Amino acid sequence: MSETESRNFIEQIIGKDLAEGVYDTVHTRFPPEPNGYLHIGHAKSILLNYGLAQKYGGKFNVRFDDTNPTKEKEEFVESIKADVAWLGADWEDRLFFASGYFEEMYEGAVKLIKKGKAYVSDLSADEIREYRGTLTEAGKEDPSAGRSVEENLKLFEEMKEGKYADGEKVLRARIDMASPNINMRDPVIYRVAHIPHHNTGDKWCIYPMYDFAHPIEDAIEGITHSICTLEFEDHRPLYDWVVRELEYPHPPKQIEFAKMYLTNVVTGKRYIKKLVEEGIVDGWDDPRLVSIAALRRRGFTPESIRMFVELCGVSKANSSADYAMLEYCIREDLKLKRPRMMAVLDPVKLIIDNYPEGESEMLEAPNNLENEALGKRKIPFGRELYIEREDFMEEPPRKYFRMFPGNEVRLMNAYFVTCTGCVKDENGVITEVHCTYDPASKGGNSPDGRKVKGTIHWVPAKEAVKATVRLYENIIDEESGVYNEDGSLNLNPNSLTVREAYLEPELADAKAYESFQFVRNGFFCVDYKDSEEGEPVFNRIVSLKSSFVLPKKED
Repeated sequence: MSETESRNFIEQIIGKDLAEGVYDTVHTRFPPEPNGYLHIGHAKSILLNYGLAQKYGGKFNVRFDDTNPTKEKEEFVESIKADVAWLGADWEDRLFFASGYFEEMYEGAVKLIKKGKAYVSDLSADEIREYRGTLTEAGKEDPSAGRSVEENLKLFEEMKEGKYADGEKVLRARIDMASPNINMRDPVIYRVAHIPHHNTGDKWCIYPMYDFAHPIEDAIEGITHSICTLEFEDHRPLYDWVVRELEYPHPPKQIEFAKMYLTNVVTGKRYIKKLVEEGIVDGWDDPRLVSIAALRRRGFTPESIRMFVELCGVSKANSSADYAMLEYCIREDLKLKRPRMMAVLDPVKLIIDNYPEGESEMLEAPNNLENEALGKRKIPFGRELYIEREDFMEEPPRKYFRMFPGNEVRLMNAYFVTCTGCVKDENGVITEVHCTYDPASKGGNSPDGRKVKGTIHWVPAKEAVKATVRLYENIIDEESGVYNEDGSLNLNPNSLTVREAYLEPELADAKAYESFQFVRNGFFCVDYKDSEEGEPVFNRIVSLKSSFVLPKKED
């Protein structure tokens, strides 16, 4: 496969532009609006734009498109900066705000008025929609379109000075009310909004519209390739019109690619906002969400997100990725990196009747059988342990190889034990399982060569750490789809299960964001928000079972 064939379509466009001298460098940007937390789809845009700048030895900007103060907060600015940095997209000193260009945008609007390319309109928002026409009918000219340049300049200055109420007047670009592209039918480029801005305070009471501001921001910063998602394809003629009419010497080129959709997840900001406000989730970073902050809190790694984005690829065609593929990526990333510890999530006490009372010993266990470099650890072992409740059955089905009366199993890294029975309370609930051990089988191997089919994990009852463990399912009921008939979210009532578990004593000092594999139970991460010193709370990142199979690469 040649280098040209292996490039995605964006890289082919950039390569052609560089070869033909359209641009002599590559300068990209990630331009989020600070009106919510970023989600997994934004990660694709961040990594794509940053990766292109890195590949071609160019520059990468992070720029906040903060032109709508009605929805923007400093909280969102800080969360976005943290997300971009966590993903490894280094903007160095190239952090910008659209609000930093408000003066240039105002001057650009004045320039359009002087060129006869913009006018102040008295129509309301509803009237503008009505006058715009439909996909099959041309629009009607705005009654204000005939105003003189002098009158428009005066009215626009008065808008800036605060003489008009919100919605009373707008500035429209004069393009073509008969254009087949509705975006070109004299779009609004400035509106009155008496709202303080998080960056500029009360300095402005008029704000530029996104379609007008964005190309100006790109042009001012020297962006060469403005990479955006497919919904902006119909806006590209307006983007090009703005940079052309404002006569920027090196206009940027807009290129659209397909968004990354993930099956059965919630990414819409208004839906997440509702979940947060109604207390259904624990903030924008609730581990059941797929905001970047939520994935980080749950225990996903930047490497796993990068792997996922690479597997999804870059194309012009919309498609959906299965959530199982994201889970595959985190399993692949963690399986050789993290220690495999023992934790019992649904405990029942196991008593070894022939083990000396009051005695204990330290047993050695490998931290990761597939990666010897992670070393070994010591685990206390004694007469009383905790095992998983599901690892004992009085009357087991066929091919059940764990504990039942008369059966011998291996305690992981410890001894062979033979189950002798159990103790129940007055309600018939098993409270203790009893067994005997073979002292000669230390380390989990019998000197006489006998084999056992079952191996179970355990933790020492006396030294075990009690911890809260949270198990997650998709917040959406996958069987019924994302939305109900009324448009509300179809929530899964079992999306969160909280367990009081027993863990190896070494896990007592686990720090926020540290992750581990709990034998048979999955990968878990220490929650940064709810953990306290010596009392960690663990979020399950992902189970060990995978339904995703990585497609084979074609030769």
